[in-house]
Amino acid sequence: MKIGVFDSGVGGLSVAKAIELALPNDQVVLREDSENLPYGNKTPQQLYDLVLPLLKSLVDEGCQVIVVACNTVTTTIIGQLRQTLTVPLVGIEPMIKPAALQTKSGIIAVCATPTTLGSQRYKWLKNEYATGVQVLEPDCSDWSTMIENNQINHGKIAERIESVCQKGADVIVLACTHYHWIQDTIDTIAGDRAVVIQPEDAIIAQLKRVIAQIV
Repeated sequence: MKIGVFDSGVGGLSVAKAIELALPNDQVVLREDSENLPYGNKTPQQLYDLVLPLLKSLVDEGCQVIVVACNTVTTTIIGQLRQTLTVPLVGIEPMIKPAALQTKSGIIAVCATPTTLGSQRYKWLKNEYATGVQVLEPDCSDWSTMIENNQINHGKIAERIESVCQKGADVIVLACTHYHWIQDTIDTIAGDRAVVIQPEDAIIAQLKRVIAQIV
């Protein structure tokens, strides 16, 4: 089967590699839009206008399912995209539910783009799964561009992660696939104070369920 993977930039590559490892007999086609980065400060309409043609191109190439490896796109416009496209879309969204279930301190941190944090879907996830849990949202607005340009500012990352750990967060959610590339750095900074989670395993599990319905 031909599987499409879309993201705004290099974040999609980490997801594509994880899918290739999990499904070695399938073909993965990666489409990135680094030209229009960052996505995290764009409006839903701007995102739709950028993303729809790229997803259509994956369908035209024969992809039978597309993984939208972008929290920003998933939390804002995946409903519209599903109404327009003829193939199933596997989205990715902040892991609020797993984090709320894992926390012992009652405090979690979500590292995400401004558009994701401002989306109705994100607000719904918090209201549905994080009742009674304090959700910290550090300013990660410059991380995607920093990672895309391979200009990692370890001091800036450490400042944000130290801040949430000092406030008691014991689970840190990486809610942007770009941030997967710096997970090792975040793990090191957090140490034994917090566990860092990201959704690649969950994406693959959902992708396998969708594929089973197609074949």
